Parts: sequence; structure tokens; C-alpha cells
Amino acid sequence: MEKKIRLLAIESSCDDTAAAVVENGRTVLSSVVSSQIERHVIFGGVVPEVASRLHAESISHVVAQALEQAQLSCSELDGIAVTAAPGLIGSLLVGVGFAKGLSRSAGLPLVPVHHLRSHIAANYIAHPDLEPPFLCLVVSGGHSHIVEVLDYTTLRVVGRTRDDAAGEAFDKTARSIGLPYPGGVYLDKLANDGDPKAYTFSKPQVSGCPYDFSFSGLKTNVINTVHNMEQKGEPVPAADIAASVRRCVVDILTRKFMLAADDLGYRRLALAGGVSANSELRSRMAALCKKSGRELFVPPLSLCGDNAAMVGAQGYYEFSAGRIAGLDLNASAAMEIDAEF
Repeated sequence: MEKKIRLLAIESSCDDTAAAVVENGRTVLSSVVSSQIERHVIFGGVVPEVASRLHAESISHVVAQALEQAQLSCSELDGIAVTAAPGLIGSLLVGVGFAKGLSRSAGLPLVPVHHLRSHIAANYIAHPDLEPPFLCLVVSGGHSHIVEVLDYTTLRVVGRTRDDAAGEAFDKTARSIGLPYPGGVYLDKLANDGDPKAYTFSKPQVSGCPYDFSFSGLKTNVINTVHNMEQKGEPVPAADIAASVRRCVVDILTRKFMLAADDLGYRRLALAGGVSANSELRSRMAALCKKSGRELFVPPLSLCGDNAAMVGAQGYYEFSAGRIAGLDLNASAAMEIDAEF
């Protein structure tokens, strides 16, 4: 019988304070997320200093709640997994500092986890039959990557954004047409009421790198279009702009992802990250995979955003590979997905 490895997982890379207990990387015994959206909405986005202070206020309660829901004590755990990179440095330090203190006091191994690896691992929770190798499109507010998942702890980036991420393009578009934070969510809903062919926005290419992305030109194109309308006193057709931008971004993501899948010979594909919740991206990828006879793995909406369950899932495989950190572990605001702590 397989030994049960139970990890307490902590996530605090941005504006959600989360804790979970995960067994053997696939079974979630508890998952608690404390959102800060209401505190940041008045600023139109995440304020790093505010985020880190709110993490400090809530992390003890969130961890206690996760242990209570799992009906476990620290003595019944096998380790503590924590997001250590990348993210907002102040926010990361709160989670890492708390995990280090608990690791020392409870005598438990400390397992550092990369945030993007965690997003990919959300699929292991949702799809028990998913095993590497597969190709994954990781898309969020700060990242856009095409990643070969060769095994659970060996990953290779084959495509990445050269400037802004897909989620950044969505968020800035949302702000320019007057949508509240978090912009990407509201843009996706509004786009359903618009004409996706109303506007043709730029689709920048990266010369010599067919799998790489660039979204800064698109973002500027959209902002300038809106500003020109406002300067002329014209009404801004928000739904049409939202629909056109969504279509443009999804066109770029799916085309490059499917090109990489064709060239590299992958039949199993996955989506991960906050933007994997986008309704058009999910439906378009489902249709493309069905047409080409590929398998598509997508996390449920509850696991697309930041959460600690995904940290516990990836943490199990890092723990199994012997990737344990000492109390000198430090957080890092930027780290490649294939790097080691």
C-alpha cells in the first residue's frame, strides 16, 4: 500500500492568502483561500505593500483553518510546502517566513515550490490520470509560457512572452474601458455581449522564435484606440472592444500553442494559470484538440486562480525528489520555472 504523504501547503505570492493540506499530490484534504480583492478594488489593482500587510494579518488563521478542516495536527504532517518564487517579494516573504517558523517549531521538512509549477500541478488534482510528459500553456497576469512537462520536476520552456503577458493585456484593456478590478474576469463576461470582429488589433510576431509571445503592442493598440474615441467625444463600445481583444489574444495563444504541439509531437495538452479560466480560451482549445484528436486537460475554475492546493500537489513531487530546503531559504520575485532553489 502506498504510504500517505501529507503536506501542509502555503501560498502568498500575490493577493490571496491560502493554505491547504494535500495527500500524495492528488487528494485535497482541505483548502482555504482568503481573498484581498475587496481591499485592492479601490486602487484598481494590487498594491504590493497593502498585500503583504494583509497576508501577515491573515496567514495564521488561514493555516489553522486548513489544519482544522483536514482534521490533522502538525504532528500528523510529513512536511510544509510553500510558494517561494516568483511573485510580489513582500507577499512571498510573509508565506516563506511563516513556513520556516512552523518548519522549525514542528520539526517538519520545508519544501520550496515554484508558483508556475504549482499552476501546472492543479491539473494533477483535477485529472488523476494525467502524467508527464505533456505540453502545457501557462497563462496568467504576469506570465505566458509554453512548457514541456518532461516529468513532475523536470520542465523545459519552449515559448514565452518577450514583454507583457496575456493577462496583462486583458487587465489593461479592462481598465481602459472602465471595468473594475480584477479586470480579466469582467472583460471575459462583457465580451460575450460584443462583436469579436468589430475591431482588428495587432498580433505582434517575434522574429525567429515561432513559439514566443508579445502582447505589449496589442495592449498599446487597444489603449490608443480607446483614447482616440474619448478625445473625439465618441462613445466607447466596451463590449465590442472586449470581444475583439479576447478573440485576438486567444488567436495568438492557441495558434502558437498548437504549432508547438505539432512540431514537438505532443498529443496530451494542458492549460494552467489564471487566464486558463477564460471561457473562449477553454472552448477554443477544446474544439482544436477534438478536431486534431488530442487530449486536453484543464483545471476547474476553482483551481485556475491562486490557491494552496496546487502548491501541495507540486510540493509532493518536489518532496519525493528530495528537494528540501534549509532555514536559509529566501523568497525570490523572479525565477525561471526550470530553476532549482
